Formats: sequence, structure tokens, C-alpha cells
Amino acid sequence: MFKSHFMPEGSRIHTTENTSYISSLAGIERAMREGKILESNVIMCDEELNLHVNLFGIKGIIPKEECVLSVNNEPIKDIAIITRVGKTVCFKVHSIKQEGDSYVAILSRKEAQEECCDFYLSSLAPGDILPAAVTHLDNFGAFVDIGCGVISLLSIDCISVSRISHPRDRLYNGQRIFVAVKSNDRETGRIYVTMKELLGTWKENAAEFSTGQTVSGIVRSIESYGVFVELAPNLAGLAELRDDDPVLSDLQIGDEVSVYIKSILTDRMKIKLILIDKTARNNYPTAIRYYIDPKTVNRLEAWKYSPEGCQKRIETIFYT
Repeated sequence: MFKSHFMPEGSRIHTTENTSYISSLAGIERAMREGKILESNVIMCDEELNLHVNLFGIKGIIPKEECVLSVNNEPIKDIAIITRVGKTVCFKVHSIKQEGDSYVAILSRKEAQEECCDFYLSSLAPGDILPAAVTHLDNFGAFVDIGCGVISLLSIDCISVSRISHPRDRLYNGQRIFVAVKSNDRETGRIYVTMKELLGTWKENAAEFSTGQTVSGIVRSIESYGVFVELAPNLAGLAELRDDDPVLSDLQIGDEVSVYIKSILTDRMKIKLILIDKTARNNYPTAIRYYIDPKTVNRLEAWKYSPEGCQKRIETIFYT
């Protein structure tokens, strides 16, 4: 995994170091001198769109203009600020002032994000593996925090090889995942990421199954010639249609089914299935299994999904 002290928001809030800084005036003063990035919870957004942060008895305020880093000078929407209430945010201590017998710490989330972006844009290369946190799901993909609230797009086609109708089929808000850098656009300041390359090749996934097994899967597509059933996030098989098949009467995308594995054809990258029964409506994302250890693997240079000898070629080359 790419070595960096920039982590998705919420990663450091319960650490001993973070607590030692934000739990006293002396700690906050020390964090300001040292330029430390800290985290705490937003307890309120006032009428002027300033965020109020819990600093254990000391008032912490992130002024409106310091709440979010703008990319390419795009205007910051109010919703990007008010949705921080009740959530953990990172910040740097800008200044401390005394008001009567109490103190107010003026904080900047924007400054922490700028530091993160500057480091990432100058250091990240395609293929670098990062921890991330899912912040929002849309039809076209998932937005993920790759550090200090800096958002990157994980497009739906990069989530898994097995096709899904919506990112919620695979992910949920707040989920911690690992991603690889797809591209690092230094001109626009945008970083795009991918995940499917971390979820194993066809052969690695198919090795978990054997001909003759009956297993569960999720219906991902219903076509005129058959039903595609996901066996794992990066593996699907095709169940051929039969006119007399009672399972097909009310089958829908997202249904969980049991299937019999008729054959596994490595050279054609195909798994032939027989529908046995519909078991339940699947309302939860499939568990994610990584076929690399992000703690020991820093980056990928290339990834070949297709087995050797297969005419169909699916691969990713991470160009630097």
C-alpha cells in the first residue's frame, strides 16, 4: 500500500496521538506549532455556515471558507458543508484566541486537504494502492474519500468485473475499502481510482469452485439466451434458459439463487450453470475479498484478468 500519513476522515479520531492533541489547550497549541492534522466530530453548522467542532471544552470553529477545498476554483455548494454535521472531519489549527475566560480555536479543513492534494498530485502514480472510505453512491459510481476528505470517483465499471446495476450492489456508505489509482490528472487536480484489479483474476476466483458443486449466487442480468449469475464480485456464470424452468417465472435482477455448476471452461473463460431454486431477495452488498494484501503490496503495474490461452483478453496496464 502506498505509504502516506494521509488517511480517509475518521481513521485517526480514536488514536492515542489524536486524543492527546485535542483534549487540552496545551495539546491544541502544540498541534498548531507542529502543523499536525487532527480529527474530531462536527457538532453544529451555524447560520453563517461555520462548522463547530468538539474539542473537549474548547470551542473549535471551521469558518465557511475553510470547510472544503475547491477543485479548479469551482464554487463550494452549501450542501458540502452542512452534510458534515455529525461526522468526523480533519483539520489543522490555524490560530487560537481568548474570549474572556475561554478559548476559541480557529481551524481549517481546507488547509489539511490542500496538503493532502499537493502530496498526492506530486507523488501518486497509476497502480498505487490506497485505503478509501465510501462517502456517496450514485448511478454512475461511488465517491470515495482517499485522504482528509479528498474525494475521488470510483466509476461503476471499475468496481468489479461482474456487472452490477448500481454501486449499492457492491458498496455502502461509510464502508472502508482499498482502491488502486487509475489516473492522476495533475492539470485538473483530480484523481480517479479503480477496485476490480484487487479482487482477483478469473482463474483465482474460479479456483474457489468445482464442477458438480451447488452454490449460491446473485442474478445480475437476465437475457434472452440465459441468466448471468454472480458467484463472486469478479466471477459470473451463465445459466441457460429452459422453457419448463419454474425458477424463471418471477426471477428478478438482485435475486439470490442456488445454481449447479455444470462445467468450468478455463480456455473460454466460461462457467455453465443450472438454476436450482430462488432462495432469497439479496438486499446486502456482496462481501469483498482482496486477492492481494494491501498491507504488503504497494502498487500494481499490470493486471491480467483472462487466463493464459484464452482468446478474450481483459487486462489493465497502469501507465505512469
